[in-house]
Amino acid sequence: MDFHSDNKAALEPYRESLYNFDPDALKKQLKALFSSTASIHLCHPLGDMTGPDAFFEQAILPLAEAMPDLERRDTIVMAGPTANNSDWVGCCGYYTGTFRAPWLNIPATGHMVSLRFHEFYRFENGQVTEVQAIWDIPELMMQSGVWPMSPSLGREWHVPGPALLNGVVPSPRDESGSRQSYDLVMNMCEGLSRYADEGVSGMNLDRYWHPRCSWYGPSGVGTCRGIEGFRNWHQIPFLNALPDRVGNAAAGHLFSDGDFVGFTAWPGMSMSVSGDGWLGIAPAAQKITLRSLDFWRCENSMIRENWVLIDLLHVYDQLGVDVLARMREFNKAKYPHLS
Repeated sequence: MDFHSDNKAALEPYRESLYNFDPDALKKQLKALFSSTASIHLCHPLGDMTGPDAFFEQAILPLAEAMPDLERRDTIVMAGPTANNSDWVGCCGYYTGTFRAPWLNIPATGHMVSLRFHEFYRFENGQVTEVQAIWDIPELMMQSGVWPMSPSLGREWHVPGPALLNGVVPSPRDESGSRQSYDLVMNMCEGLSRYADEGVSGMNLDRYWHPRCSWYGPSGVGTCRGIEGFRNWHQIPFLNALPDRVGNAAAGHLFSDGDFVGFTAWPGMSMSVSGDGWLGIAPAAQKITLRSLDFWRCENSMIRENWVLIDLLHVYDQLGVDVLARMREFNKAKYPHLS
């Protein structure tokens, strides 16, 4: 039985009610789809909550009040099993609409905006029992012109969906192709872990990454093109600042569907900030954890695209920096409501 396809199908009415935002239809879909005790883990400062009602009232509804014409657009929808026998559906895309009222004190622009999301749904017996999700709040701050932190090393732009427009993976499930994609990404990740002992050459990036690969990082880090761009604008600063990073394998969920592989963990890594610091924060050997939710697209046995969202506001919060408070302080003369 292809219940992973069934799980994707079960999520479709919920996604549809967010595409044509209808609060009554959405609440109905949430109650039908989510367990009443579902664990909802959202990015900082939205935080954790329990059950579909809390998810609607505390997360979705405030966003819809800021963007009355709220519209969800999915660019990737994939599903599969993980090594620890859990079943997930992963969705990548963005919320869009006209930003007409402040949200999280981010000033409205009156213009169309986009807010990237990576959302992962764990299914048990046809119901969602857990959500792990990051919304790219720094992206919205940048569109409002109020980002108060360091500029990105990579390119900030409207991150595209898959180049082949094949992100909504069709049914039935391709077990053979899914296995090949899983093995490719797993081997790549194992290669990255050899950096501490073998250096850059031990990671064998050329073996796994296509020469024209695109790495779509979170706002605050930005997009990088090719292996050289990936190394210069993300990997080298990341490794220099966080050399003792350790993956949390027990908390990680890696799964594949055709050409796509997804990963979610809450958190996925722990490390201390050293070297010359990261994201403009001076190092003081601070211990932090990292929430990183990822999608990869494989093509001809190489990784061609990688979408990455990191809960950057949570990183800053662990380092003692309240980004939203800095935003309010830096912009209160221009926007009196922030005082």
